[in-house]
Amino acid sequence: MTPAAERVLEVAGRLFYENGIHAVGVDTIASEAGVTKKTLYDRFGSKDTLVGHYLARRDERWRDHVVSYVERGSRVAPARRLLLVFDALEEWINTENPRGCAFVNAQAELTDAGHPGREVIREQKQWMLDYLRTLARAAGLRNPRRIATSLLVLLEGATVTASFGVVPGAIGNAKDIARHLITQP
Repeated sequence: MTPAAERVLEVAGRLFYENGIHAVGVDTIASEAGVTKKTLYDRFGSKDTLVGHYLARRDERWRDHVVSYVERGSRVAPARRLLLVFDALEEWINTENPRGCAFVNAQAELTDAGHPGREVIREQKQWMLDYLRTLARAAGLRNPRRIATSLLVLLEGATVTASFGVVPGAIGNAKDIARHLITQP
């Protein structure tokens, strides 16, 4: 990407997350990025494509964060590595996600099933499920598919609940339930 395209993507990502995708127009993005609308369209083609790039970039950052967090715990017992995902989520929420999950927020706004962002959202959730399944298999847990599915539901619920601030310690509560699931005979 050109430096101008990188600026557009960075500004768009910040504005989309802070204000919502539909609330932010290309005029505002171009102005704040210091480019013309023509440059924005030359680099991305459309706002919908830009939204897809924003979500893909955020997904890449999320994946890198989770994997590096879990890998830092390489000396931890394999089953406990599954719990590190909850710690990674908590750190991410505290630093990157004060308004809740960008993918859940975008899913609520992107009602057209053919929108380029919808596929990125689906892939992000599928990756998380697959990663959890991989960790569950590495831990030698019985029925890693069921455990991964349950953990994904816990992670997603904790993410949304934490963003409301209604349940103090939502992620810790979800982690406690996950611990129980993982340690059941």
